[in-house]
Order: sequence, then structure tokens, then C-alpha cells
Amino acid sequence: MIKAKIISEVVGSPQEHVDKTLQLLLDKIKERKNLQVKNEKMFSAQPMEKSSLFSGFLEYDIEIEQVNTLVDFCFDFMPSSIEIIEPDNLKMNASDISSLFNELMARLHQNDLFLRNLIVELKMIKKKYE
Repeated sequence: MIKAKIISEVVGSPQEHVDKTLQLLLDKIKERKNLQVKNEKMFSAQPMEKSSLFSGFLEYDIEIEQVNTLVDFCFDFMPSSIEIIEPDNLKMNASDISSLFNELMARLHQNDLFLRNLIVELKMIKKKYE
């Protein structure tokens, strides 16, 4: 069992929207299979310095069985911070590590492709309105 302390932040406007989004985020995380949420605490949105935006965050602990599940969680929910609480040492065999890195690389390539497509679309839109 892997136990981790997580911080997830939401930035936006208006303040009520940020608070609702924090609750929706927590609800989505709790729906996740192979993951248990413990000790959650929500910090309501506060105005950001020199900005019209608001920032709120969640602190919570999660318990999961596999490192791959933690990697998927990170890609899907993009937490601000993760601290592994237990175990002190993780023991993984070579095939599990290879699997983990292959999944990581596949997700990175997928995100890279998505970003490249958005850049091309943005250039086409700019060109159309020049």
C-alpha cells in the first residue's frame, strides 16, 4: 500500500466558481477506482495578489496499491504537490519499471501531439483573420 499526501490547487474567477470546482475535483477524485481518499480538507478560494483571480486548494491523503495508479492519477488530476508517506522504500522489478516508464512516455507523447495540433490550429485561425 502506498500512502501519499496531496495538494491540488484551482485558480480562476469568480470566487464561487473556484470553490465549486474544488468540490467537483474532490468528488471526481473520490470516484476513482483503486484509490482511497482520507483526511480531506478544503481551503476556500482567496484573492491572489496583484490579480483578479482567486486561488483555493485541497489537502488530502490517498492510499493506492500500485505506482502506475499514482502516475495515472498525476496525469489525470495534475496535483500541485505529492509527498509519499509510506512506504519508506518502494521495491519494483525491472519489468514493472519498464511498464511504468512506457506508460509515462505514452502519456507524454499523447499530450505533446495534442499540444502540437492546438498550435497548428491556432496558427491557421490567426492566418485566417490577418
